[in-house]
Amino acid sequence: MSMVEAPTFPDYSVCLKDFGAIGDGEFMCTEAFAKAIDALDAKGGGHLVVPAGIWFTGPIVLKSNIDLHLEKGAVILFSPDVDLYPLVETVFEGLDTRRCQSPISGRNLVNVAITGDGAIDGNGHYWRPLKKEKVTEKQWKEATANGGVYLRPTYWFPYPESLKGHQISNMNVPQGLTTDEEWHSVRHFLRPVMVSLIECKNVWLQGVIFQNSPAWNLHPLMCENVLIEDVQVRNPSYSQNGDGLDLESCKNALIVNSTFDVGDDGICLKSGKDADGRRRARVCENVVVDGCTVFKGHGGFVVGSEMSGGVRNVSVSNCQFLGTDVGLRFKSARGRGGVVENIWITNISMMNIPTEPVTFNLYYGGKSAVEVLESGETVPAKVEPKPVDETTPCFRNIHVKNLVCAGARRALHFNGIPEMPIDGIVLENLDITSTLGAEFAYSKNITLKNVKIRNSQGEPIKANYCEDINIED
Repeated sequence: MSMVEAPTFPDYSVCLKDFGAIGDGEFMCTEAFAKAIDALDAKGGGHLVVPAGIWFTGPIVLKSNIDLHLEKGAVILFSPDVDLYPLVETVFEGLDTRRCQSPISGRNLVNVAITGDGAIDGNGHYWRPLKKEKVTEKQWKEATANGGVYLRPTYWFPYPESLKGHQISNMNVPQGLTTDEEWHSVRHFLRPVMVSLIECKNVWLQGVIFQNSPAWNLHPLMCENVLIEDVQVRNPSYSQNGDGLDLESCKNALIVNSTFDVGDDGICLKSGKDADGRRRARVCENVVVDGCTVFKGHGGFVVGSEMSGGVRNVSVSNCQFLGTDVGLRFKSARGRGGVVENIWITNISMMNIPTEPVTFNLYYGGKSAVEVLESGETVPAKVEPKPVDETTPCFRNIHVKNLVCAGARRALHFNGIPEMPIDGIVLENLDITSTLGAEFAYSKNITLKNVKIRNSQGEPIKANYCEDINIED
C-alpha cells in the first residue's frame, strides 16, 4: 500500500460572502457557490472559505484542486426542494442507475477536499420515508403532518412519487424504467447520497460534521488515495439507508479518528453488486480504519453486501462500537460473486450489541441483523449446494484479534453456503459476554484461540455442517 497523504492546494483563498452569499439560512446561495468555485478554478485552485453562518443552497459541484473549507460556526444547509436536484447517471446500492444529483458531488477530479470545523446538513428528513415503530409518537405526528402518502398505516412516504418508486424497486433501485418520463415519474423516490465523489484521486475529508443525508452520507466511488480523518457523520437512528461511509471500489484509503452515529451501516466497504459489479471489476483494496467510534447503526465495520468486485487487504484497529446492531458484519448472497480476503482486525471494544459482535451472513436479503433476529429466521437444517461459478461469493483469510464485547444476544454467528464455506477465519483473544453462545454453519478451517464466551443460555458453541473448527486454550 502506497502512502496516503492529504493533498496540497495553491495558496489562494476566496470567501463565499464575496460572491453575493448571505448566511441567514434563507437566502439561496447556489449561484454564489458556483461563482466562487469557478473563480478558484480560473486561478488553478485553492481554498473556498465558508465563514460562520447558515448558508442555504442547492447542489454544489466541486472541481479539481479545490478545498471547500468551513470555518467554525459555518453550516451548509441544503434545500429540500427536489426540483433543484436533476436526475443524473450514477451508482446506488452497487447498481448502475439514476438518482437525483447529490448535494455535493465531483467526478474525475484530482486533489479535492472538504475540511474545517463546520457542519454540512442534507435536510434528509424531507426526502426519507418513515416507519412508525422507529420513532416517538411526537416525531411521527410532526413528520406526517406535512402531508405525504402511506404504504400502510405505519409506513409513510413524503410524496406519492416516493411510494410509486418504492413499489417498483428491488433494494431501493427501480426496475424496468426505460424512458425519461418513467424515471421522472419516481424522481422523489431517487434520494441522493449527500457527498458523491466518483473516480477522483487524492480525496481529503477532515474535521467537518456531515449529517442528515437524504440517503447514504459519504460515498467515495472508484476513488484512489482517500483520507478521511476527524469527521463526525450523523443521521437519525430511524433514517432508512442512512449509512455513514460507503467506500466503494476504492484503492488506498485511510479512515481515522472519526465517529459515526447513523441509521444504517457505519463504516462500510463495497465493490458493486451482481452483474454490474462484476462488469466493473474494481476491487476495494488497501484500506486502513483506525481509532474510530460507531454508536447507532446496523453495523460498526461492514463488508458488503455489494461486494461483487471483491474486497481485500484491509486493516481495522483500535475501534469501539457502542450500541451498534452488529460489531463486525460481513454480508453477501448467492448471485453476488466476488472474493473478500486478507482482512486483519485488532483491538476492538464493543458493548450493548443487540445481535452479534461478529457475524458472517451469506443469505443477506436486505434486512438488518436485528430484523432478522426478530423475524425468527434461522439457518435451514440443510442447504443444497449449487455449482460454483462467477456468481459464488467467497469469504476467506480473515483474522480478528483482541476483541472485547460486554453484552450481546449471541456470541458469534457464521452462516455460510455449502458450495463455498466461510474459510480460514482466525479468532484470537476474544472475550464475549452474551445471552446465547456461538453458532457456525457451513464453515471450515476456523480457529478459536483463547476465546472466552460467557453465555447465560444454551451451549457455548454449536456447529452444523462444518469442517475443522479448531479450539485452542
